[in-house]
Amino acid sequence: MAKSPLDLVLNIADLRAQARSRLPKGVFEFIERGSEDDVAVHNNRASFDAYRLRPTVLQDVSQRTLATQILGKASAMPLVMAPTGAAGIVWHDGEIAMAKAAAAANIPFTLSTASLTSIERIAAEAPGRLWFQLYMWPDRSMSHELVRRVQKAGFETLMVTVDTTVAPNRECNVRNGFMLPFRPNRRNFVDIAMHPRWLTSVIGRYLATTGMPRFENYPEALQQSLTAAPKGRSALPKTDSLTWEDLRMLRKIWHGPLIVKGILHPEDARAAVQNGADGIIVSNHGGRNLDYSIPPLFALPEIIDLVGARTQVLMDGGIMRGSDAIKALALGANAVLVGRAPLWGVAAAGQAGVQRALAILGEEMLRVLGQLGRSTVSELGPDALWTASQIKPLNTSKVPSLRAVS
Repeated sequence: MAKSPLDLVLNIADLRAQARSRLPKGVFEFIERGSEDDVAVHNNRASFDAYRLRPTVLQDVSQRTLATQILGKASAMPLVMAPTGAAGIVWHDGEIAMAKAAAAANIPFTLSTASLTSIERIAAEAPGRLWFQLYMWPDRSMSHELVRRVQKAGFETLMVTVDTTVAPNRECNVRNGFMLPFRPNRRNFVDIAMHPRWLTSVIGRYLATTGMPRFENYPEALQQSLTAAPKGRSALPKTDSLTWEDLRMLRKIWHGPLIVKGILHPEDARAAVQNGADGIIVSNHGGRNLDYSIPPLFALPEIIDLVGARTQVLMDGGIMRGSDAIKALALGANAVLVGRAPLWGVAAAGQAGVQRALAILGEEMLRVLGQLGRSTVSELGPDALWTASQIKPLNTSKVPSLRAVS
């Protein structure tokens, strides 16, 4: 009997490899890479590698659990599905698949402003813990109307992204000919033609059913297809005049939990709390915006020290192993967001692929938790971690001299 491709998946890297073989290069690198020289992407990964785990032994961990509270509600594990605008490009109705997988895993799912599936359809077909990520438009009234639409649909949490006021310089997308609006050229035409399974199962299904995908959560005046979006390197709304007053106004309009995403400076974390945020997400947008930005894992401790006692602090930025999540939790994060990992899952096998990604991360987290001698995530702390900075200089006076033996 032929095996399912998921039978061969042991980790997130395996899902990534399957996604890479299935997706055109331009689509794959749209997810994989960051801005300019990809330094921030690589540094995010290196920040996890900088920490080692320090286990304790002879602890009864037979009843360990990942169950926790996120924004006051029970969650099966300290994970949140991050907002990603590419799910509907890598799989037909990809956002629906991801939302259903999150609901099945009992974790929150975040729908992006740039998604290809409407707020109302997600609420109707994939009910669960639904969060919405907001990009602000220069015309604030458009954004406020969208917020009211989200609230009417029954979403529980609003996540406003504040680190994308200026469009990022994602040179790889330009080189690959994969920009929004999408403009066919010789390079991307050949790229797409070499991936007929993706072309027929994703774009072909859209064209045969609903037509070319649209940004369904944009204001009606801006709801154009991927190939007819406003001309420029990015079709996402950008405004470089955002201030804390905008956050205060959102606080007045939105009646549920409000989270600010894109915080790296402790004083910004303090200001977010002072201006009405119920939580913050320490994030550098996965390295996709400002190259050379500080890795969120390195920014996390100072922010926890300043506001951790007053608000929920979450973190994202390149989590590909359960041990990555455990390190963030040990440094004080209440939960972590995962974006690329479930995207590789949905690209590989739709909803089943996302469920496999979440199961892998959960299994790895539970295993590492036990190996550290902890039974719950609340027992994690900095004492579970070790870094090279903790190496003490060798006291050479206590080291016997070595003499040559004749």
